[in-house]
Amino acid sequence: MEAERVQNIASTFEDTIPEAFIRSEHEQPAITTVHGVNLDVPVIDVSDPDEEKITRLIADASREWGMFQIVNHGIPSEVIRKFQSVGRAFFELPQVEKELYAKPPGAKSIEGYGTFLQKEVEGKKGWVDHLFHRIWPPPAINYRFWPKNPPLYREANEEYVKYLHGVVDKLFKSLSLDLGLEEHELKEAVGGDELTYLLKINYYPPCPRPDLALGVVAHTDMCSITILLPNDIQGLQACRDGQWYCVKYIPNALVIHIGDQIEILSNGKYKSVFHRTTVTKDKTRMSWPVFLEPPPDLVVGPHPKLVNEKNPPKYKTKKYGDYCYCKLNKIPQ
Repeated sequence: MEAERVQNIASTFEDTIPEAFIRSEHEQPAITTVHGVNLDVPVIDVSDPDEEKITRLIADASREWGMFQIVNHGIPSEVIRKFQSVGRAFFELPQVEKELYAKPPGAKSIEGYGTFLQKEVEGKKGWVDHLFHRIWPPPAINYRFWPKNPPLYREANEEYVKYLHGVVDKLFKSLSLDLGLEEHELKEAVGGDELTYLLKINYYPPCPRPDLALGVVAHTDMCSITILLPNDIQGLQACRDGQWYCVKYIPNALVIHIGDQIEILSNGKYKSVFHRTTVTKDKTRMSWPVFLEPPPDLVVGPHPKLVNEKNPPKYKTKKYGDYCYCKLNKIPQ
């Protein structure tokens, strides 16, 4: 088990990496990245008192980019600092202690400490370890996967979630109104009060050959919306016009990804962003995405108010759990 962890592999290789982590040439970041150009994704100040302007900016970014950054979002920098600090401290624990939170073999849930998540094309692996657990709503939380060490882990996570609600509501409200729906309808369509906040802490250790490896392979997020908090090490890339570009993020900003379920609900008006992560040679990169997920049994499809004879549904309607199973196992939807 321990030998499979990327954090351990990273400490045993100095100038090469195992074959399983070397991407094919059409994926290798050194070859496929447009170098010297940062993708200028929209940055939106959500504290602007002009709510119509914020709604328009969020909707435009969701249509044209599927990704944007928000600043002045109301989460205090000290809350963010503590939240990131306890996550970092977990990955600095002795391996045997981290393994106490490992995802049980054969478990259907993805919660827990782990390394490999989905069926990889060509059997290749991502240069990343992770910790998954739900942080909202309370009935969905399994504290078995919340580390007891560091001691302030639970307090820091609960404080972050408390502030995150305002961000979530603002995003859904803006997207809903732009579609011509009532401000509450889009959030209700992905679960309402049962909408699940799934935290993933990504740990990308230094990589001897960052030119050959990827942290997380190119993908779109399965969920409705992702709210990503990175550390100060850059590494996020997005695909634009078939080319890969680095996304430079701003300290304390939140990076917002439109996920598959919002693309489906909007019947294609909003676009799920195609993105991936790179790694560095001498620094550890971390990120804290929170995936806003519908309950597994909730049926999601194009919103009924957005389809008609002139605008027929472009996506299938299915249970969210079934959608995730197909995507993780590379089964056509």
